[in-house]
Amino acid sequence: MLRSQDPSNPEIPDAVRTRPLRFRGSTAASIPREVPEETAVALVHDASTTAVMMATPSDLVEFGLGFSLTEGVIANVSDVRDIDVVAGQDGIEVRMWLSPRSSAAAAARRRRQAGPTGCGLCGVDSLAQALRAPPAVGHGLTLRPGDIHAAIDALPQLQTLGDLTRAVHAAGWWSPGGGYLAVREDVGRHNALDKLAGALAMAATPAPPGAVVLTSRVSVEMVQKAAMIGAQVIIAVSAPTALAIRTAEAAGMTLVGVARRDGFEVFTGDERIDQGAAPRA
Repeated sequence: MLRSQDPSNPEIPDAVRTRPLRFRGSTAASIPREVPEETAVALVHDASTTAVMMATPSDLVEFGLGFSLTEGVIANVSDVRDIDVVAGQDGIEVRMWLSPRSSAAAAARRRRQAGPTGCGLCGVDSLAQALRAPPAVGHGLTLRPGDIHAAIDALPQLQTLGDLTRAVHAAGWWSPGGGYLAVREDVGRHNALDKLAGALAMAATPAPPGAVVLTSRVSVEMVQKAAMIGAQVIIAVSAPTALAIRTAEAAGMTLVGVARRDGFEVFTGDERIDQGAAPRA
């Protein structure tokens, strides 16, 4: 039976209290500050390590499932027969046992090396694998400019760990009329997106058509992962890379970047943005 929640792990909290020496002008004072924890998390398929990521030690069942989905190890949650989160002296293992049809894919994707925080392509052993073509996303979603502003404005209120530490990324699934279905946080931007993918996959009902909203820049692997979960739109506070733009175009995805209170920029797929009667400059 697939577990729906991580077992409690009080030994490794999400955040740790420190007392840095804070300077304001020429005045110094020791003040309390929470900083996010960073832990080695091994993603293990059928008793073999696929990847080791540095991550925030929360939502690890979702992390394991989401990583497996966005990296193409599994096609859906039912391909995982069982999953356990096991804490050890050096970190945490997310142990996943796969259906026979997914075991071969896991073996082909095996990556036996540790990656830095938020590494998205660590251990990929070929250029073709790194630049894999994304699946085409669906159609039918239309957003107004006000929707994009609403999505950006609402996200900070849901960043619990981010509000506490000011040191983690967030990824959320937002739909017009429904707001945020889920938001996940992590010290790594790729990890946050993988956790979101896992949360959506484990939900009782399918997510409505919507947008992935990111607090980070948009690199190619973020587009690839978003396409794997069927996101028609990415909305990010920072700009994309050129390769991310080309990959979004190949997927038929709308890519919105530099989304701030005063505006945003649409790099691909502007047909999904309802411009009304507003003239173009």
